[in-house]
Amino acid sequence: MTGEVTISLWVFIVLIAFAIIAALEKVLIPGSRWFLRRRINKVLKEIGTRLDIEIRPFQLTKRGVLLDRLAYDPLVINAIADYAKEKDMPLEVVQNKVMVYAREIVPSFNAYFYFRIGYWIAKKIARLLYRVRVDLLKNEQYTQIDPDSTVVFVMNHRSNMDYVLVAFLAAERTTLSYAVGEWAKIWPLHMLFRFMGAFFVRRNSKNPLYRRVLERYINMATKEGVCQAVFLEGGLSRDGSLQKPKLGLMDYMLRKFDGQNDRNIVFIPVGINYDRTIEDRTLLRSLEPDVKKRSMWFVFRTTFGFIFHTIVRMILSQWKRYGYACVNFGIPVSVNDYCKNNSVDFKKLARQDRFAEVEKLSTKLLDSIGDVVPIVPVSLVATVFVENLEKKLTIFEIEKKVTELLGKLHKLGAPVLEVPRSTRTRAIVDAVDMLSLRGILMVSGDLIKANLKEKKILYYYANSIGHWFLTGQKG
Repeated sequence: MTGEVTISLWVFIVLIAFAIIAALEKVLIPGSRWFLRRRINKVLKEIGTRLDIEIRPFQLTKRGVLLDRLAYDPLVINAIADYAKEKDMPLEVVQNKVMVYAREIVPSFNAYFYFRIGYWIAKKIARLLYRVRVDLLKNEQYTQIDPDSTVVFVMNHRSNMDYVLVAFLAAERTTLSYAVGEWAKIWPLHMLFRFMGAFFVRRNSKNPLYRRVLERYINMATKEGVCQAVFLEGGLSRDGSLQKPKLGLMDYMLRKFDGQNDRNIVFIPVGINYDRTIEDRTLLRSLEPDVKKRSMWFVFRTTFGFIFHTIVRMILSQWKRYGYACVNFGIPVSVNDYCKNNSVDFKKLARQDRFAEVEKLSTKLLDSIGDVVPIVPVSLVATVFVENLEKKLTIFEIEKKVTELLGKLHKLGAPVLEVPRSTRTRAIVDAVDMLSLRGILMVSGDLIKANLKEKKILYYYANSIGHWFLTGQKG
């Protein structure tokens, strides 16, 4: 019993590895799970007392359960059979395709990550880059919304910063689940978005099987009361103006809507605007004919170059924020009320007639979004120079013209960013400085003139409020 046993080094290493794995499996992992679950439950209890729109059980359901529920949905099963017959493929192969789609779509919502980590990151980034301003719904408008209804924020899409900005601003009142494009599937962004409750969407996919899986997930989430955010234009505005609504996601929410038995859907219009959209030149470049797609290396190099120069300027105390980032929340639109007032029953309509009605409602919501898109200083200054492309103006003439524009907008009831009169001149000067530093305006002594080579960017920012003037200018 006291004799020595000699074993090879590699055997000893293997035994140690198995011992570590056993310790992790039996002690450390269960303990860490208990610790994390305790922290998550504490967060859920805390936020449950302050959220206007509570977290739904659907969001807290284990992801594996949701995947099975989606993959074996009766309508998805029928779609699998049809696809297998059409493509002459085994059912098991098609079922595996569906599971891949389901894993791609279904989020991994984590309340602790959303409210403790994601919220903090979003707040820091938003406030680092912009002066954030928000006009939230009045309390009485919130109290009029049935707490059992499904709330959907419908928004214009100005920048990829929209995801960060709205998630940060809405986190005090609710959680948001929103669709993100394939650009966000790169590591580690995809993990961040999944934990924040986002689901991935393949834009313009013509695959009927994929579209059926996506439709059933959105329909399930809507029926279960998950608060969602939808970019009604479907993608980023390329020229700065509001685009026509895309009907896909709206139709998925409404096509099975039963006003008698389903929970009500309440759409809340959200208008977003920035003094500077970080990707403005990229968006405008995509409008050019025969534009060549830039390589991943170019995107990587320019992105990290931008981040590096920004950090250097911060270290040297030369950093200035990109002006204002503003969000306005409009008047809620109840689908139940809309259906009653317009004698519409989406569930009973044929496909063509249903799309026509979905388009009417979407257009109404887009008009409501336009009514609450904030009027920010750069948009006003850009509008002045769009109307005076060939003229040289002094800062006093610019201020006078901006004041005239503000008078017209106030009469129209536009949501003008409230800046104290004493600092209005400062805001206008800052907007002019921001445009001149980028070469969009040219300064010569006391005179300021538009750089005609950069007029497309002037139109881009003027177009964000152009719907109030019906100018239709595209640059």
